Amino acid sequence: MVDLKGQYDKIKNEVNIEIQNCLDNTAYINGPAVKEFQQDFEKYLNVKHVVPCANGTDALQIAMMALNLQPGDEVICPAFTYVATAEVIGLLGLKPVMVDVDPETFNINVEGLDKYITENTKAIVPVHLYGQTAEMERIMQFAKKHNLFVIEDNAQAIGADFTFENGTVKKSGTIGDIGCTSFFPSKNLGCYGDGGALMTNDDELALRIRMIANHGQEKKYYHKVLGCNSRLDTLQAAILKIKLQHLDEYSASRSKMASYYDENLKDVQNISIPQRSTNSTHVFHQYTLRVTDGSRNELQRYLTEKGIPSMVYYPLPLYKQEAFQQYVDEGFSLPVTERLCEEVISLPIHTEFNQEVSDYIISEIKNFFKS
Repeated sequence: MVDLKGQYDKIKNEVNIEIQNCLDNTAYINGPAVKEFQQDFEKYLNVKHVVPCANGTDALQIAMMALNLQPGDEVICPAFTYVATAEVIGLLGLKPVMVDVDPETFNINVEGLDKYITENTKAIVPVHLYGQTAEMERIMQFAKKHNLFVIEDNAQAIGADFTFENGTVKKSGTIGDIGCTSFFPSKNLGCYGDGGALMTNDDELALRIRMIANHGQEKKYYHKVLGCNSRLDTLQAAILKIKLQHLDEYSASRSKMASYYDENLKDVQNISIPQRSTNSTHVFHQYTLRVTDGSRNELQRYLTEKGIPSMVYYPLPLYKQEAFQQYVDEGFSLPVTERLCEEVISLPIHTEFNQEVSDYIISEIKNFFKS
């Protein structure tokens, strides 16, 4: 699905030098590279504070702890997303309130959200799925109307730009109260292990986030709040510092491959190519088709036989997962989410665009629908 080896080969010397520097100075925890990457990332995002942490799931959990959400509080989130988004809500004793998504953009559908509001609703978590931002201007208006916190799950859309009606442009993850991201190796900005970060423009929130991620301490051995131990390794920060310099180049390469897919697959009957939002750029963490004739699973088996990897993100709505049964009533259903779980399939897309490989994938998809 991604060519991490090819990507590494292009930046091998830069990365190896940074890794060797870490090994030489032996500052494996909170070494200089962590601060350097943090500052570089703040500049790239044009955000006041970036707080690195151990992974994207930790980032979401720390965000909710920093906002002082209490057991029983309700948090709105899409049902069509990776489990981590809702998982941390449940782990903290909060209640995930799952809502439907837009069938074209796959992001949270703002229409009708008012009906999910109760006196216990305290936050909303829009997920910028597959690489483009949710309708953040409308979400921020909705949140202001109902006095909600906004936590952006930006694990799949680092580098995407959102344009407001007045022309203001902001990076995904910097619009809500807190943004969260993951540096899992396959992400657009990925390290060589686990890693994550939170971002905010709120000084007090940033201080609280840093404390929580560091055992609740502002000063060593003096703990103001209950926290956790969530750090970005120095080695991973050193790698990310190099890869951040190439992020826009990586996004451009993914976009090029996505446009090539678009042009060659747009007229294939029974599939729908990804729709691009008018107010967000798309960094194509995933290139996701919809197979509309019910043959998605057969297509995936066919591609596997032809040596072509593919993935289904995601095969089951969160509310149908056994772990979340306690949060929904029997018979609860979201029609768009259930349809997408039956239709979506993601094709290989990565920074090392190769037209020959793309042509092979495209030709086999066309062959499948001809037969």
